[in-house]
Amino acid sequence: MKDPNQMSFLDHLEELRWHLIRSVISILIFGILAFIFKDFIFNTLLFGPKNSDFITYRWFCDLSQALGQGNSFCIQEMPFRIQSRTMAGQFSAHLWTSILAGFIVSFPYVLFELWKFISPGLNENERKNARGFISIASVLFFIGIFFGYYIITPLSINFLGNYTVSNEIFNDFDLSSYIGFLRASVLSAGLIFELPIIIYFFTRIGIVTPLFLKKNRKFALVILLSLSAIITPPDITSQIIVCIPLLILYEVSILISKIVYKKQQQELSKL
Repeated sequence: MKDPNQMSFLDHLEELRWHLIRSVISILIFGILAFIFKDFIFNTLLFGPKNSDFITYRWFCDLSQALGQGNSFCIQEMPFRIQSRTMAGQFSAHLWTSILAGFIVSFPYVLFELWKFISPGLNENERKNARGFISIASVLFFIGIFFGYYIITPLSINFLGNYTVSNEIFNDFDLSSYIGFLRASVLSAGLIFELPIIIYFFTRIGIVTPLFLKKNRKFALVILLSLSAIITPPDITSQIIVCIPLLILYEVSILISKIVYKKQQQELSKL
């Protein structure tokens, strides 16, 4: 690898191009595997939340019985069907779902390639402080993915699948609509859970401070509640379930910002 201090702008672009190529190859490899194992991807993962025996629905049923509410939270059936109404609908869904699965699985490697590109431009102290970035960011991303899949998606599908304005109307959801909704729920949760990482870097470059985050906690609460209302069904229980981990993430972000800010002040005092 060339010395980053002696590389021209075009050299940096060439370096970035190869990092992007390797990332895309990784996504394609896992995407091909997902394409091959379509039965597991679709029947088990994608269509799992539309089945009444999905694990999340069983958790809520057990919780309802444990709280003495009987079967009030238990789900007997999902009164809707999924259909494809375009010639290439199923193939298109198969293809793009495989690419998405490839991106999710290869996310740590994509971060690794990103880190390899930006790390030569950092000094030794900055690289030391950012140690563990790939592991922590990957863990947070996958926690968000699981949260979106096991919490946000089932709550939303249960509400929207059972919602009706008239008994004359039967819910027939298009395949692209169903997959698009699930994709948005899962990916948005994965990205939201990267908040501590974002706050870490924002604190490092001076955009935010712990004091700023604390002073604006009430505004953050309103934003998080609004966000919960957007990505969940319009019932207070679902919004609270989703909002609680988001609030925890925000408090963790304040703690991280405080640690980073304190280290920066100590470094400045030594100069």
